[in-house]
Amino acid sequence: MNKLITICFFLATLFTSAQSAKKISNENDLAFKGGEWLKYRMSYSNFLNAGYSTIDVKEIKKNGKPAFHINGKGKSTGLVSVFFKVKDNYQTFISKETLKPYRFIRKINEGGYTKDKEIFFDHQKKEATVKNHKHNTEKKYPISSNIQDILSSMYFLRNQDLTNLKVGQEIELKMFFDQEINNFKLQFIGKEVIKTKFGKVSTLKFKPLVQAGRVFKEKESVTVWISNDKNKVPLKIKASLAVGSLRADLDKFKGLAHPFNIIFDN
Repeated sequence: MNKLITICFFLATLFTSAQSAKKISNENDLAFKGGEWLKYRMSYSNFLNAGYSTIDVKEIKKNGKPAFHINGKGKSTGLVSVFFKVKDNYQTFISKETLKPYRFIRKINEGGYTKDKEIFFDHQKKEATVKNHKHNTEKKYPISSNIQDILSSMYFLRNQDLTNLKVGQEIELKMFFDQEINNFKLQFIGKEVIKTKFGKVSTLKFKPLVQAGRVFKEKESVTVWISNDKNKVPLKIKASLAVGSLRADLDKFKGLAHPFNIIFDN
C-alpha cells in the first residue's frame, strides 16, 4: 500500500507516445489550457476509498516565453490514512511551444518514507541535473532527446495524433525517473464506450506493459482509458496488484480546453 497514491500518477503517465516533440503552431490546437483541473478518486479492491489526487495547470513565463506549471497532489484518506498516511506532490514545468519539461519536482511522504528531489533539464546539452534536497547532493546525468518526466509525459501525449493507431500496436517511451532513463511499452487495445459518473464516454483503451513481480500481478495488469476527443483526458485506470486491485476514476474536472463529449442514450 505504500505506493497507493504515487501509482495514480505513475500509471497515468505510462501510456505516453515517444514521438518527436512538436511545436504548437496554434494555441487552440492544445488539448489542455491554463485553468484545467482534474480530480481522481482512488479505490482499493473496488470498495475501499484509498485517496484522492488532483492535477492542475497554470500558465506562466520562462525567460519571457510562455510555459505551463503543472501541479499534481495526492493523499490517502479514510481507513487507509489511519494505517498508512500518504502525502505526495509532483510538479513539472514545460515549454508551451515544445511541451518539453525544463524542471521537475518530487516531494513525497509515504508512511514516513520521504523524498525531496528537483530535476533541471537542459535539452541542448542533453543533460539532467538532479538535486536531492533531503541529502543535499547534486549530480548530472545524460539524457536522450525528447525525454519526458513522469508528469509532463501525460500532457505530451494529450497533444499527439492518436487517430492512426491500430489495435495491437505497441508504443515505446523514454522517461527520466529516479536518476535514470526508463523504457516503457504500451499496447493500444482499441476503442470502448465506458460508464463514468458523468455519463457514457467514448474512450481509447491502452495496456501499459509493466514489470510483473512484487507490486503488479502480471505483465499486463494495468489498463488505462482516455477520452476519445480533443481533450484526451485520462478517465479510468485499473491495475491488478499482487494482492487486490487499484482503481482511479475521474471524479471532478473544470477548465477543459474542449467540449467533453458525453453519449446520451435515446
